[in-house]
Amino acid sequence: MMHPDTKLKWISDEKGFGVVATKVIRKGTITWVQDELDAVFQPDEPDNFKPLAKELLEKYSFRNSKGEHILCWDLAKYVNHSFKSNCLSTGYNFEVAIRDILVDEELTDDYGYLNLSESFVPEDEGVERKTVKPDDTLDLYIEWDKTLEPLFPLIQNLDQPLFELLPEKIKTEIDKVAVGEKKMLSTKNLYFEPEKSRI
Repeated sequence: MMHPDTKLKWISDEKGFGVVATKVIRKGTITWVQDELDAVFQPDEPDNFKPLAKELLEKYSFRNSKGEHILCWDLAKYVNHSFKSNCLSTGYNFEVAIRDILVDEELTDDYGYLNLSESFVPEDEGVERKTVKPDDTLDLYIEWDKTLEPLFPLIQNLDQPLFELLPEKIKTEIDKVAVGEKKMLSTKNLYFEPEKSRI
């Protein structure tokens, strides 16, 4: 589920729709949580889908570390990629704002950790990285981890509308990471290791 202070908005002809903030979303705020309403398809399940359904699943879903296809039921499926994303996924099935997100600013992800089935070249953002690759997690997880770990103490001290959707075990993990009792689960754990084949 997406943070409630968001809405769907047309971004551009190139990107299509995206998700923007309707209020300031503070750094350290949980912006998305995988919940019970999100559809989960087993790795080979789309093999039996009609071509159009397979194409739409490829466009709007992501793959988790088990190779399952996760199709979000709400606005989350419209979150666009950015190499300078303001949200990052954790190893705990939730995403967090890595800086303050202003009103009407688009919430963005780095598609590099979504286990894409093939590479793509998005809009040039003036950074060194130009291509999103299926194996980006293996190259970037250390950088992502360094960004995320200091945010865990903030999670405890901010208004978190999505916190109740987290399993109790994850809430406990957040508390332990926040106070330094446990090391944060690395984003390397987001990686789906088997060879990625187009669905």
